[in-house]
Amino acid sequence: MSKIEAGQISLNQNNFDLWSLLDSLEEMFSIRAAAEGLKLIFVRSQTLPHYIKTDERKLRQVLINLIGNAVKFTESGSVTLHSEVIDPPSQIDNQQEAEMVLQFTVEDTGPGIAPEDIDQLFEPFIQTETGRKYQQGTGLGLPISQEFFQLMGGDISVSSTRGVGSVFKFNIKVNLGYPEEISSSQLLAQKIVSLAPNQPKYRILVVDDRESNQQLLVKFLIPVGFEVLEAENGQEAIAIWNQWEPHLIWMDMRMPVMDGYEATKRIKSHLKGQATVIIALTASAFEEEREVVLSAGCDDFVRKPFEEQILFEKMAKHLGVRYIYEKQISSQPTRVVQHQPLEANCLMVMPTDWVVQLHQAATELDDKLVLQLLEEISEDQLALKQSLIDLVERVRFDMILSLTQSALKL
Repeated sequence: MSKIEAGQISLNQNNFDLWSLLDSLEEMFSIRAAAEGLKLIFVRSQTLPHYIKTDERKLRQVLINLIGNAVKFTESGSVTLHSEVIDPPSQIDNQQEAEMVLQFTVEDTGPGIAPEDIDQLFEPFIQTETGRKYQQGTGLGLPISQEFFQLMGGDISVSSTRGVGSVFKFNIKVNLGYPEEISSSQLLAQKIVSLAPNQPKYRILVVDDRESNQQLLVKFLIPVGFEVLEAENGQEAIAIWNQWEPHLIWMDMRMPVMDGYEATKRIKSHLKGQATVIIALTASAFEEEREVVLSAGCDDFVRKPFEEQILFEKMAKHLGVRYIYEKQISSQPTRVVQHQPLEANCLMVMPTDWVVQLHQAATELDDKLVLQLLEEISEDQLALKQSLIDLVERVRFDMILSLTQSALKL
């Protein structure tokens, strides 16, 4: 609030996929709603544009705040989000500049808000009777959301009936967006060399009890231009988050002292925690684990082992980060050592104990240990050795795991 009052908050507009944003919110809240026995409904008008240009992060934040409040305070029934165009673009001949007004309506079947409380909803630090009853929140979510709406050229209105429910309706001005000239699949095939100019200095917190895992993420993030701090457990993560206010946290879920589940719940219980993106890092391949992670409050999750491009893709999705890519060179220099096509039986030249160790090292994303093990491959198997080293350099631990799993079954 102090930054808003001092005029230090501004719009960081970017072109993004509105449908994808709504899909991700529906996915995130569906698990929480189901846990509360609520029906979550997302309705889009047929004219809702696929791509728009506005401040994606602020729009995501206010939608999370309003939907989150509705789910939190509604004990039975449903929570519905309507998304529609109420003022279509007037400049259809120049779509990149076409301006329109979007309206989002969050409707719930909760306890409703007393008439005397509605006027105080947007006063900082003042909670309604319902908020005091549930003893949750600080009374800052709606005042900050209102400031964001006004910053985006819109406003918010509220109507409510005690015992029936509440309706929060807001509108914002946006420009009609467009797909990027280079598709994401094409961009991901290129190497990211740095952050694009004129962006915030993104602060990223890496939380993992294994130093090797921390260093792997640091190796990806710092050269590109992210500011990075590290924590060994959830307790340290909360302390750093409180002081440093990172934009995004890569959170390992299983750690000593305090695990990622508890740390995420504590961070997300604060208002400023709602503005922090938390992406879980989990080694579990079970779908049930994904639901547990999201219900703990994480905004997304990535399974270990992961690829470098997945990390950058997730940060672009949740923060709107833009990158500068290295142009692909058509004529690549030929390597002195030719790569050997890798199949499971290629590893049969090594002892079973070695394959087990390699599998474990790949599971833990321990690139140093993997490379140490690869040094044990004899010179007459140089092509195999070089092919495996290449997988490590490309951070394809998933392929190493697949090879070792198959080899151990032979």
